[in-house]
Amino acid sequence: MKTLNIALPKGRLGEKVYAMFEKAGFPCPSIKENNRKLIFENEACGVRYFWVKPSDVAIYVERGAADIGVAGKDILLEYRPDIYELLDLGIGKCRMAVAAKKDFRDDPAATLRVATKFSNIAANHYLSKGRDIDIIHLNGSIELAPILGLSDVIVDIVETGTTLKENDLTVMETVVPISARLIANKASYKFGYREIDKLVHAIAAQTEENK
Repeated sequence: MKTLNIALPKGRLGEKVYAMFEKAGFPCPSIKENNRKLIFENEACGVRYFWVKPSDVAIYVERGAADIGVAGKDILLEYRPDIYELLDLGIGKCRMAVAAKKDFRDDPAATLRVATKFSNIAANHYLSKGRDIDIIHLNGSIELAPILGLSDVIVDIVETGTTLKENDLTVMETVVPISARLIANKASYKFGYREIDKLVHAIAAQTEENK
């Protein structure tokens, strides 16, 4: 039996995802041990899990280092990896949103300055509106941009909205809902279809329960 290589996102989301795989009949008890290992294998079940930075999961899957993995829809929309998106897991739910200072009023005649980590998502969103924008790509503390006058709005992931409120910002509109997706390497899916499909069906039953 071929070993199925599975890339899990580090952190709380990855722990939730692993619990779903375990329940689906693909356990790996060593993953729960308190250590700093990154790779865990259960030869009896034919699975090998490894922890990966969430934004890197799609790269491991696209390039074949992992057969399947779990990545946020935000990553898939931003980087457009050449993979198969198999299933919406219904966890890790949040949204990509436009936010600004509470007193901001958009002037359609002026170029809108948009600060974001997600340049492609922001560009596509405003392109669909025919809006002229200037994208300011930042890697962290996006909320600072409108406060310091660097940008008019931000496009970022919003979960509870607490950070925005604490910085006197407010959501202007939702760009797209985000959740965790099960993805597969195209070649792995083609040649290991049975094993992957078995796992997908077992996980899909759990996503129905989550609804």
